[in-house]
Amino acid sequence: MTRITLVEGDITEQRVDVVVNAANSSLLGGGGVDGAIHRKGGPEILADCRRLRASRYGKGLPTGQAVATTAGRLPARWVVHTVGPVYLAEEYEQRAELMASCYRESLRVAGELGARTVAFPAISTGVYGWPLEDAARIALTTVAEAGGAGAGAKGAGATGAGVEEVRFVLFGAEAYEVFERVQRSLGQRS
Repeated sequence: MTRITLVEGDITEQRVDVVVNAANSSLLGGGGVDGAIHRKGGPEILADCRRLRASRYGKGLPTGQAVATTAGRLPARWVVHTVGPVYLAEEYEQRAELMASCYRESLRVAGELGARTVAFPAISTGVYGWPLEDAARIALTTVAEAGGAGAGAKGAGATGAGVEEVRFVLFGAEAYEVFERVQRSLGQRS
């Protein structure tokens, strides 16, 4: 069973096996979490991302997919980059599935790396405009289902095999409080 924890803080400071980056499809850095990870992790992350763009992802990483690189100077072993969807209410169902895919695919990649601990940001809740409460529900439900945690989970399966802890690292008190409230409403324990 995967333990889900919530932390208010800076994802670039987390001592975990995998830090998940809410990347843009270019994989070449950007604003928000993406920019912070690239700045703190240093040029090694960008070099790995450029290699990925030159080989498998010439057109960029598709939304909902995930890929790993070194963590450079971060206190983690790897960065798993995933591209969250931009929020559009009129395309909610399709985009909510892409959001869930970000979490599932990131956990799958982390499991393949042998990671035991994974830190996630609140994907797509910044400039991509996803409402925080809904993003929290999708994130917490998807991770619980993938990792066998929480009420009604069906077991670990291959998605996050071996991942013992998923830590949601939330920037600011508001994000933390929303995730905590949604976690309680889902019957999950931190």
